[in-house]
Amino acid sequence: MQRLLTAAGRALSGVPWQRYPRPQLVREDWLCLNGDWELRSGGTARTIRVPFCPESLLSGVETPPEIGSEMVYCRRFSLPESWRGRRVLLHFGAVMSTAVVLVNGAELCRHENGYLPFTVDVTEALREGENELTVAVSNPLDHKQPWGKQRVDRGGMWYTPCSGIWQTVWLEPVPQTYIQSLAIRTGADWVEIRAEGLSEGAVRLEGRDYPLRDGAARIPIDKPRLWSPEDPYLYPFTVSGGGDRVESYFALRTLEVKTVEGLPRLCLNGRPYFFHGLLDQGYWSDGLYTPADPEGYERDIRAMKALGFNTLRKHIKLEPEQFYYDCDRLGMIVFQDMVNNGDYNFFRDTGLPTLGLTRLPDRLLNRDPEARDCFLWAMEQTVRALGNHPCICLWTIFNEGWGQFCADAAYDRLRALDPDRFIDAASGWFRQKKSDVESLHIYFRPLRMKAGSRPLLLSEFGGYSYKLPGHSFNLDKTYGYRKCPDRESFLRDLRALYEQQLLPLVPKGLCGAIYTQVSDVEDETNGLLTFDREAAKLRPEDLADLAPRLQAALAES
Repeated sequence: MQRLLTAAGRALSGVPWQRYPRPQLVREDWLCLNGDWELRSGGTARTIRVPFCPESLLSGVETPPEIGSEMVYCRRFSLPESWRGRRVLLHFGAVMSTAVVLVNGAELCRHENGYLPFTVDVTEALREGENELTVAVSNPLDHKQPWGKQRVDRGGMWYTPCSGIWQTVWLEPVPQTYIQSLAIRTGADWVEIRAEGLSEGAVRLEGRDYPLRDGAARIPIDKPRLWSPEDPYLYPFTVSGGGDRVESYFALRTLEVKTVEGLPRLCLNGRPYFFHGLLDQGYWSDGLYTPADPEGYERDIRAMKALGFNTLRKHIKLEPEQFYYDCDRLGMIVFQDMVNNGDYNFFRDTGLPTLGLTRLPDRLLNRDPEARDCFLWAMEQTVRALGNHPCICLWTIFNEGWGQFCADAAYDRLRALDPDRFIDAASGWFRQKKSDVESLHIYFRPLRMKAGSRPLLLSEFGGYSYKLPGHSFNLDKTYGYRKCPDRESFLRDLRALYEQQLLPLVPKGLCGAIYTQVSDVEDETNGLLTFDREAAKLRPEDLADLAPRLQAALAES
């Protein structure tokens, strides 16, 4: 396997990821705890660079601990004198997958979920001068907890596991009464803002103050400017109360299913819209789950927008908020997957569906009650963590049957949590009765879809492989769904797929299509970018004309 560094990875120095990690709830004071920590495992102590997992090149750990073994992270910190008298919160972006947090030897928190952020109030455990922070971590990959595409015996569509701390760790001072979180809901010409932790306060928006009553304010918007990939307009605002003040933002946009000329269509801001997208795995050659710098997300988003795409399907992985903020401000729609748990079965989840057997009752699938509870809890917390981001327009509950169970009940539960976004209950196959879209994956046959009562969504297709050996992780094995020997054949075959097969489906009801994928990942060489992001396999002029043709085909139909 080749050691592939990104340009940002080669340039990395000092403390990484020193950017405020929570763009929708910003305070002035904070202390980044990224950088060098001590990592103890199996009687060995070494230095690890946080926030990169020990399996990654950027962590600096030459031989990562065995999966499932306990790892103990340690570092010391001192607080600024200006924080005296305030409460202190310790934030973790994400730790894979079980974390026990201790400050000065006092156990303060146990968290189980490798993708969700969590916060610990460490005030009572602090002492004058230097403090010691310890995080005991294990990633057993037992499949009760969400696990995504991690596998010990990586290969093909399964990737190197990611253990331990993989997002920013940071401290922040707050007053005794503080804004714990914001919940934002919008329509075409209004916004509702709820501030958890406050009963009274004010929202300042466009030069005016609006009082919070019981922690909430509903505000009409004069001359609304709606968010879209073509005009990603954001409204900044502040919330203050109880001695606290935070900065945030929202966007106005609407999502609806409408019948247009006899066909159900996905509509953005009241008009049928074609969601022209790519599968985004969120893996990096040197940081694995974490890009070398926060700008990594922006570079990917801008590269895909330059090719004409307006949507990324974030595939069974949650990202730091920086990713969603960049999609908000740059104008990239996100279809966000829930992260799968439960066991994968090749015969049931891949073999039979590939042969066309895609109907299967799911009441008795993923029968472990603990795994079911873990998934549903994580689904709820995912909506709470990411639901303020306007870029997210669709939630995917289950992917290709992986861990699927009782999809109709899961749809009802998610709809109660989020009444506004589209929901794809079963992406690929094993659909049940409830979903906002008819969602298919098509790789090994011509693209054919038949209009029905739901909008048609081609939620995965393509996956053509064009391998650049100098930028490929595995020189011996290649994974993809059609092999192209050079750039010319790759471009020719890809354009033919869109022009001859995809475009004719738009007048028949197709509302969106997600091509596989943004970048190569380990054995997979079916990305439009290489795994190290050093080479783009296509130029903007190669595909950019397809986007207006897709929207025009939708408008004409």
